[in-house]
Amino acid sequence: MAVISRGFHGRARDKGHELPPGQYETTGFPVLSAGPTPEVSFDDWEFTIRTETGVRHLWNWEELLALPSQTPTVDLHCVTKWSKFGTRWQGVSLDVLLEDVESGAEYALVHSYGDYTTNIPVEDLLDGRAWIAYRYDDDEIPPEHGGPARLLVPHLYFWKSAKWVRGIQLLDEEERGFWETVGYHDYGDPWREQRYQGD
Repeated sequence: MAVISRGFHGRARDKGHELPPGQYETTGFPVLSAGPTPEVSFDDWEFTIRTETGVRHLWNWEELLALPSQTPTVDLHCVTKWSKFGTRWQGVSLDVLLEDVESGAEYALVHSYGDYTTNIPVEDLLDGRAWIAYRYDDDEIPPEHGGPARLLVPHLYFWKSAKWVRGIQLLDEEERGFWETVGYHDYGDPWREQRYQGD
């Protein structure tokens, strides 16, 4: 017997937080990975945006840190059903990184060190909804949580916030990423419980 039915849309929490359907609140920060944790030094780290026409835009660690940053406080929702409220990050908005990128692409494939990928519509990376985060809770992001830098897209299930991010490939047609090819939902909206293909 299900404890929370699909018709349940969460209940209000302190400070205006809401729990998406099927989720439970945790105060910890579970670590979930599909393989070994890549070790990427600050000297070796780089981030690339490649357009659908093959034009590359590249930033190294120092160049990323020199860009204007923001400090979003966001709720996280994992497809494994935990939610963590009020997490504090620092990073560069994708609006800043994409500002001078000429592209008409509607889709993005995010690449990580360790060969992980995930797909996201470009519109979900814009308008202050996504960051390349490099600090968590006023400290460097630990490798097990995706450091030195990870994508942060808090309005989607947390697997879309790719750890160890190294680049974004802009595409004219959608291409599924790692988890999506094994059955996870292409979009991953926690409020619609889009956990798996067909949800």
